[in-house]
Amino acid sequence: MTATVPRLPLRDELFLLGHDDDTGKPHIHRQALALGLAGAVLIDLFLAGRIVLGPNDDRPGTHRWLRLHAGQPVGDLIADTALATIRHARAAPPVKVWLRAFADDLYERTRAGLVAAGILRHTNRRRLGGLARTDTYLATDTKWVVVARARLRYLAAGHDQPDNHTAALAGLVATLGLTDHLYLHDDTAALTARLKTIAEQHHRSVRDITAAVDAAIGDLATATYR
Repeated sequence: MTATVPRLPLRDELFLLGHDDDTGKPHIHRQALALGLAGAVLIDLFLAGRIVLGPNDDRPGTHRWLRLHAGQPVGDLIADTALATIRHARAAPPVKVWLRAFADDLYERTRAGLVAAGILRHTNRRRLGGLARTDTYLATDTKWVVVARARLRYLAAGHDQPDNHTAALAGLVATLGLTDHLYLHDDTAALTARLKTIAEQHHRSVRDITAAVDAAIGDLATATYR
């Protein structure tokens, strides 16, 4: 099944998993999801060999910074914009600082890209006798999110060896609290632990980016209650 469906960028898969299939409503706060999307962009760039994290020592992931490893574009508008922000920064940006800045309008940009690619469709629904309008974005084909869920299901069940992309997706889904929406009919806490264990077995830089996403979401939650 998965071999016949092209793999989407990590951020696009995360966006689809982060929304209800039937209503298009986000499962979590949009700002938190946007931070996850920003982390997904960085992870894709790292796995493509475009960026590295430094310094390579024992400090926490939130205290590492970004620099270019190879500056050539990857042919993806959002990813290439991310590269440009790192290239033109006055100093190498700390991961968490970069995530917060790049996430600012990333939710809308990711959604617009999915609409342009024909993966999401935009519809307007009018309520209250036409006085109120609701914008809805739904997948044009369920295959995209079904395949992403299936890869995570196979990993959680131990049927597949995790590749770097899927291991990173597992870590982001667990960090964002989306495991309950994978519809695996499993104990959410146990499934989250399994996905985090899978993610921990892969690149340290990917783990550090995911940890920075978690810390940035924690900052967001703290700011909400101030």
